[in-house]
Amino acid sequence: MKKYIKAGAPVLVLAMGFSVVQLLAAAKPAPEKKQEEQRPVSLLYTTAREESVHLAVATQGEVRAHTEIDLTAQVGGRVTAISEHFAEGASFASGQALIELDDSDYRLAMARAEAGVAQAEVLLLQAKAAAEIKRKQWLAAHPNKTPTPLQVNQPQVEEAEARLRSAKAELADAKLDLARTKITLPFDGRAIQRNVGVGQYVTPNTVLGRVFSTDRVEIRLPLTDAQLLELELPMGFVATEDSPGPQVTLSATIGASPREWQGRIVRTQAAVDRETRLIYAIVEVKDPYGSGARHGAPLAVGLYVTAEAESVRARQAVVLPRDALRNADKIYVIDEENRLDIRTVEVLSTSENRIVIGSGIESGERVVTSTVANLVDGMEVQPIIQLAQK
Repeated sequence: MKKYIKAGAPVLVLAMGFSVVQLLAAAKPAPEKKQEEQRPVSLLYTTAREESVHLAVATQGEVRAHTEIDLTAQVGGRVTAISEHFAEGASFASGQALIELDDSDYRLAMARAEAGVAQAEVLLLQAKAAAEIKRKQWLAAHPNKTPTPLQVNQPQVEEAEARLRSAKAELADAKLDLARTKITLPFDGRAIQRNVGVGQYVTPNTVLGRVFSTDRVEIRLPLTDAQLLELELPMGFVATEDSPGPQVTLSATIGASPREWQGRIVRTQAAVDRETRLIYAIVEVKDPYGSGARHGAPLAVGLYVTAEAESVRARQAVVLPRDALRNADKIYVIDEENRLDIRTVEVLSTSENRIVIGSGIESGERVVTSTVANLVDGMEVQPIIQLAQK
């Protein structure tokens, strides 16, 4: 018996100690729980305002020369000289000789043609003198009778006159061929490509190079039906002095610097493109390498530009800062209870600084401009008005 008591005493002591600890823990007052309130997210906002705006129609296109042709020879001959202005990228003036051909044969042909004209003039004088003698003889013999043309050598005179006209035509043709040995163009332009060198023999219709005019350039811009309606342009439109086309701002980045040029729509196509189902408008910029250039940057042929044209008529729309737009058509609105309302809106126009909204928001509502991620529709926020930037 004592053996069992001696063995169970430690267990009993441990059990009593555990019970005492449990009783003390149960009697200890529970710690006070502090419920932390969730702090609303602070968001900058701006007040939506309705304005009368001219919407911008934006599109893109490539600059093309108004006139771009192959330079060809009209006569044959050996190339004796090439102007330094007929090099790739070089500019030339109207009427300036770009290529000169050997003109020896053409000078000889012109000399022969001049001799032919002189001979024809002599024959005509002889025919007229003979005809006058015949007429006097006839009148002396038959004073009251009209002679026939053959009796007064009239056919011979007409033949001599025809030969003179033919000789003069041959002379004009020889002069023209001689002039064509100096190859010129009737416009100011620039050379794209040169295919010949000094000493090379060329034949008529040989392609000597390729050039384009610099008096004006054109940009072919694709437009949708809605964009045409916004610009109030009909299909087949042609600009006149009384009805000029809309002005267009063209922009591109050259050498890491943004550049702008001004042009005007001069016409639209009269048919819909079968592949794209779009209608193309033609913008024209005059003197793109001279007065049409901006800050020394010409509107070069081949440049890809962004075009922006303002609509003719004004309309009422809500204007917001560009930072207010989320994704493509979402904005965040703070309602009267300071809760977030994520809306889908109709975006009429966007630019670097502003967006124009046609529907989905009313004037006077608060629109979030802060850049904050993970916002949830209906969450409580702390609105902070955005001060106007100077």
